[in-house]
Amino acid sequence: MKPIRTFALALVLGTSAFTAQAANVLVVLSDSDHLDLKDGKVFETGFYLNELMQPVKALTEAGHDITFATPKGTAPTLDKSSVDNLYFGGDEAAMQESIAMLDKLKLTSDSSSPVVSLARVEQIGYDHFDAVYVPGGHAPMQDLLVSPELGKLLADFHAKGKTTALACHGPIALLSTLPDASAFTTKLETSGSAKAEGWIYAGYKMTVISNQEEEIAKGLLNGGKMKFYPQTALEAAGGDFVSNEAPWASNVVTDRELITGQNPASAPAVATELLKRLK
Repeated sequence: MKPIRTFALALVLGTSAFTAQAANVLVVLSDSDHLDLKDGKVFETGFYLNELMQPVKALTEAGHDITFATPKGTAPTLDKSSVDNLYFGGDEAAMQESIAMLDKLKLTSDSSSPVVSLARVEQIGYDHFDAVYVPGGHAPMQDLLVSPELGKLLADFHAKGKTTALACHGPIALLSTLPDASAFTTKLETSGSAKAEGWIYAGYKMTVISNQEEEIAKGLLNGGKMKFYPQTALEAAGGDFVSNEAPWASNVVTDRELITGQNPASAPAVATELLKRLK
């Protein structure tokens, strides 16, 4: 499949915004529709509606080109629990607009999703893309954090100082650039602690959904427990975690090429910062 161009995406979403300085943005989502928890339990999940569609809407309206990708190129899954106007500040109309946009994109369709694989992205060439964005939902905790294909892409972006934006659970994907991400995460799962050497983001200021917020929201897991929390993992790898002052308040942290948002409420601000970089 060819990357989605601005013209095609604008037609699909019913927009007409174009710019002479359009950038190519890669949006990377998880292939997974679940997260393995402790004691063999499984949590059905995917991407969060607002964390994907609010930035996609902003990018599209600014006239930028968007390509959607997952590691294997399979259609991503919407976390049904995220279809709640709570994540849109109580604005039901805004939520319905995002649902409509998502439906028109056919992103989650097994037969007609425009998603490409990260292998295809490499074939297209990393230099084709000006920025990458990784939304949250719990799904990135299942595969993106250990994806060698994503690690290769992010390392290339890091080396070239190209804008790398992630939101909520999305920043866990940064672990994919570790020399041995699988061994690191396995150690966290089994012992609760781990040390990393050679992480390209060591010392970066960053944020991710906090341990406090995970504790508050653990009821979503229906009695299950996560193997480890993203904040713990990024700090263990060498990240300088920066939290909001109150749970669920928007918080965006920028450091060099990196833009990270802490929670669902942070997605619009991540999009705003991303658009600033693309100018």
